[in-house]
Amino acid sequence: MLTLTEVEALARRAHATQTDKAGRPYEEHLRAVADGVRERGGTEEQIAAAWLHDAIEDDALTDDWLTRAALPDTTKAIVRALTKRPGEPPEAYAQRILATPGARLVKESDLAHNADPARLAVLDEETRTRLTRKYARMRALLGPAEPQRR
Repeated sequence: MLTLTEVEALARRAHATQTDKAGRPYEEHLRAVADGVRERGGTEEQIAAAWLHDAIEDDALTDDWLTRAALPDTTKAIVRALTKRPGEPPEAYAQRILATPGARLVKESDLAHNADPARLAVLDEETRTRLTRKYARMRALLGPAEPQRR
């Protein structure tokens, strides 16, 4: 099995040329989501999924790669649950996350970083408003946050 250090390095390489909406290196988002999962008491499988949560959706890695990867089935299931499908309604996406053990905690960390006011502040007003509504809707669909484990 890949170690967390190996998963982190792999995710950083896979997203090396990508930036977020503010033009920042995408790996900063991955680090923040993984750290958030760790701080929320997530398992190693969830932390690994946090590093990889956007890899397939962003075409940084393929689903075929994920199938063959030396990763726990739990990690693979979480990554697949968090991979949005073209044309998929937010309700279906949220239901898949809720139905996949461990995925909700990773998505909560992802939403927390995406909705960080400091991160949103650098975007134009229209984009900031659109994303704020999008993240609030997803939070509503997921329901109350899971209690942190310690």
